[in-house]
Amino acid sequence: MVSRRAFLAGSGVVAAGGFGVFPGLTASVQAATSSTSGSPARLLPAFGRPKHLDYGDVSKLSGGDQTLLTTLQGIVNRTEPELYFLYDTGTQSTPDAKWLADMHLPTKLYANPLDLVAKYRSRIRGAIVHDPAVPDSINIATTLAGLENAVVADADQAKAHGLKIVKDLRGVFDGDRVKTYRWQLDNLYSRCTHKLLAGLPPTMVVNVENVVWQEIARETRQIRDSSNRGTYDLDVSAELGGEAVYVRFGDSFTDDGWGASVLQVSVKANGTEIARFLPNTPEEAPYLFDGSHSSIGGEGNRFADGGNYWIYRFAPPAGTTSLVVTVEMWNQYVVSITDIAPTRIEPFPYFRDYVVATKALVSWLPPGGETGELLIEHYAKYPTLAPYMGWFANDVSGEWDGVDLASQGGSPVIAADFYMNGTVHAGFTAPISDKVRPVKRITTPKNKVYVTLTFGEGDNIQYCQRRMRDIWDDPKRGEAPANWTISPLLAETGPGLFSYYQRTATANDLLVCGPSGGGYTYPGSWPADQLTQYLKMSGGFMRRTGMDQVYAYNNRQNNQWVPFPEEIAKGYADYTPVKGIIQSWDGDPLLVRRGGLPIIGIWGAPGKAAEYKTALDARIANWDGASPLFIAGGIGAWSWTPSDVAELAALLKDPYELVLANTFFDLLSRVLP
Repeated sequence: MVSRRAFLAGSGVVAAGGFGVFPGLTASVQAATSSTSGSPARLLPAFGRPKHLDYGDVSKLSGGDQTLLTTLQGIVNRTEPELYFLYDTGTQSTPDAKWLADMHLPTKLYANPLDLVAKYRSRIRGAIVHDPAVPDSINIATTLAGLENAVVADADQAKAHGLKIVKDLRGVFDGDRVKTYRWQLDNLYSRCTHKLLAGLPPTMVVNVENVVWQEIARETRQIRDSSNRGTYDLDVSAELGGEAVYVRFGDSFTDDGWGASVLQVSVKANGTEIARFLPNTPEEAPYLFDGSHSSIGGEGNRFADGGNYWIYRFAPPAGTTSLVVTVEMWNQYVVSITDIAPTRIEPFPYFRDYVVATKALVSWLPPGGETGELLIEHYAKYPTLAPYMGWFANDVSGEWDGVDLASQGGSPVIAADFYMNGTVHAGFTAPISDKVRPVKRITTPKNKVYVTLTFGEGDNIQYCQRRMRDIWDDPKRGEAPANWTISPLLAETGPGLFSYYQRTATANDLLVCGPSGGGYTYPGSWPADQLTQYLKMSGGFMRRTGMDQVYAYNNRQNNQWVPFPEEIAKGYADYTPVKGIIQSWDGDPLLVRRGGLPIIGIWGAPGKAAEYKTALDARIANWDGASPLFIAGGIGAWSWTPSDVAELAALLKDPYELVLANTFFDLLSRVLP
């Protein structure tokens, strides 16, 4: 879910870096106030342990029906988890099915999951009806559903299932997002839990089946330096004749993160200009059919990497026989066209069970402008350490700005917008060891290049639930040393998940704490006194889960990551068990000792094994071999697998030596001044 572009740093000799509460709940929820030893107080809501699960495959249902069921799940599971859903497919190879099987609970399959509405109708008061004309009303309805013991539905669903309308939001809001969420903050906040706040998109884009795309332009070279930047005329006339032409921009090499980038667009119909705009401007808005899978770059350019894309829609005047789209474009683009609307908008259903069950207030406020100001007001109302669960609008820029605002407001972020069945996973208990993995010590450091490789994204609990499970089950995992970032907060949001990874890890798998401790955050943006609370809480969770390594972010200034200052590093040393910090980095090589801890910047390279090895060779080209060299290598968790790591490991002959992070920092602590 978290989209992070990899950053490449310059070469160096010594180090290499750059990479880019609740009635019915079984326990009351308290703010975490962990000391420097022992277990932390409960940070997140507690749920009962499931004894039996009714489940069904909802993968083919509409977003509206999934929303109806996930909000029903929230009400039912609040007291004791009884409902579980499969969101991908009903096969036994998907994460949802695997986790269900791993729990070894009695289950009953419902061929039509919507039959569960009738079965559990007595548990709910009725429906909160959202306004299809105002997408954000879905979030208001979700907040109200938790408070009123109701489900979220549209009017047709409520009628079809015989649900009493508890509150009808049609016509209540006018589409002004700030005004809508201001009303919610003013009128519902006092009734909601103050232990967490949530951020979820009200709607999602769903692909329409049987759409045929015609490719009209492709960059066949792996270009990442904008050297092919130019003005391109894209003739899209072949798809004229329908109600509109849809133009999709994507990445021609999905492995390395340098896809299509566009700065200017103009459109001519029969030689007459009918549109001209820059990305991320009001002029672009009428033509941007789907921009949810793209991001805005530093020049104001729109880009999409990996499997991401964006789509423009152009509806020329009747009788148009020639339609040409002219773009300033660069890097690894692929452009395709169709005359069929390729996507539709549906309610976003995921994670709403957890939000409803905990009576959380849920909003969707992009972190800039007026919406950003209102988001700041939200953080100010919540106590220190109340997590922000969900995600932010605007992808990369939303991530950086959103996490920064949350950090300033004393809220760690838990990326959870695609975390499914959270009410079940939070209640299912499983043993988690607090024993730290022993270090495989290298007695005498040699004049080698010591490399440790780390899979990122572990702060993201939905990644831990879905993508991580997929690649963890790669049969080649364990053939080569690899570090796996993971959230220690799974001890409360998914004990069974954490337990599974811990007990199935090989000697070559090391679980390390994801950015930047107990929740994704930028420590440099926290008020100093609140940061101490965050570090104490993080230390408690890390001890509880047996982790003493951390991959961490700091804040950004002038579009670059800032190194940890002495006082923050000392805070980690004082309040957490970390033996060293791998820091997200995009500048010159970073290797320092601060607060008594070795800190090294993470370095990354595009492509897969062979290209990564070539980049490593270039990285060490100026190394004189007279002393050990340390490189913390980042691995793209969305594009790499353990098979790729094994392939890279086979290429790393002398002078390279691949080690786990605990061995890496044990060596580094002995040779670093």
